[in-house]
Amino acid sequence: MLNTSSKNFKKVAVIGTGVIGTGWIIRFLAHNKIVYTFDKDFELHKKSIKEIKRTWPHVKKFFGKTRLNLQNLKYCHSIEEATKEADFIQECVSENYLLKTNLMKIIGEKSKTNAIISSSSSGLLPTRIYSKCKNPERTIIGHPFNPVYLLPAVEIVSGKKTSELIINKTFQFYKSISMNPIIVKNELPGYLSDRLQEALWREGLHIISEGYATTQDLDRAIEDGPGLRWSLMGTFLTFHLAGGNSGMSHMLEQFGPALKLPWTKLKAPKLTKKLVNKLVEGTKRQSKGKSVTEISNIRDEYLVELLKLRKKFEKKLR
Repeated sequence: MLNTSSKNFKKVAVIGTGVIGTGWIIRFLAHNKIVYTFDKDFELHKKSIKEIKRTWPHVKKFFGKTRLNLQNLKYCHSIEEATKEADFIQECVSENYLLKTNLMKIIGEKSKTNAIISSSSSGLLPTRIYSKCKNPERTIIGHPFNPVYLLPAVEIVSGKKTSELIINKTFQFYKSISMNPIIVKNELPGYLSDRLQEALWREGLHIISEGYATTQDLDRAIEDGPGLRWSLMGTFLTFHLAGGNSGMSHMLEQFGPALKLPWTKLKAPKLTKKLVNKLVEGTKRQSKGKSVTEISNIRDEYLVELLKLRKKFEKKLR
């Protein structure tokens, strides 16, 4: 039998310790979980330890922790060792159907038959990923956002064989580690947020490719405009306010016709050498000599303060 409540899951496994896997490890450690990890590349394990130490001041401040207990982190030398005692398994390898499908077959065989298996996939379909997995009713997608240790969103996507019990337990488990789960109603390639982000990304690539703006111009267009609103109320409630006292109905009446105008190009542009250079050089200029680590620290400090501020206003809005 599974634990009475997924909130009580104490032992978790993380398979794959890259950026996303390490983010999960940090969040799990911050919530007093015993974390078993495995990655065939031991260098990534060493990098993850370095990242844990870098991020801990921000995590400590946000979650109110007094210390980092690295004794709760267990690096394992095989998938079987990492998963054999885990109640919840978070897989974080590269986005590749063949890789994930074969890996899930192994995880399904090596883990406890009642352990929940969740993939951090960004858009692959769970039914296909878990097509060879033992007991597929206990499998699911848990798609987080970088940095996983701070951002609360996680998209839950069930496969055709996933049981309602597992959906509910996964939801409760993610809630117990201070996340705000979003349940996707049906399997959908790309899920929700990445489809929205991809549309914005593709349009941005066209604008840069055609010479209308730089990477910095487009970032500022979001940072100083809709991005500030989106962090509190997203797209739809923002547009509801744009309609004045009549809300969304007037907004659609007034701005709906603009949807027929050729303002956007949803088809992705070709990543030519010229376009790639514009993106690389543009972001290099934006970085102003700061390393990725330096920028990550600035981002994390900002997110901690922003999330704390947002909590005050969410109580009024929701």
